[in-house]
Amino acid sequence: MSRKSQQKITRKTNPRIPALISVLKDASRANDAPIWKNIAKRLEKPSREYDAVNMSTINRHSTENEVVIVAGKVLGAGALGHAVTVVALGFSGVAAEKITDVGGKCLTIEQILDEIPSGSGIRILQ
Repeated sequence: MSRKSQQKITRKTNPRIPALISVLKDASRANDAPIWKNIAKRLEKPSREYDAVNMSTINRHSTENEVVIVAGKVLGAGALGHAVTVVALGFSGVAAEKITDVGGKCLTIEQILDEIPSGSGIRILQ
């Protein structure tokens, strides 16, 4: 890991984030999956720059049974019309409820990394 990346990571106050960034970069190298490096780079940014995606955006930019990932938090504004697997750093209570009500799944980034280590078929939303 470069010195600049290491400095960005050590400034994080949430202990989950530096460990997750490290795991994502290792998975990117091991599985030749650039999606994990992309997510790690997004998580290296200050937390105020993390993505915040509403349900209406997920509905608009995804299809039935697709896997979408958000490097930030999923918020509950809007409606979701189809089942989708949403992977994110965090979910609001309303968003998690709406996703599960239509038959979708809410997963953490760590969970999807174990399920799909190659990262194929995952769409990044921001």
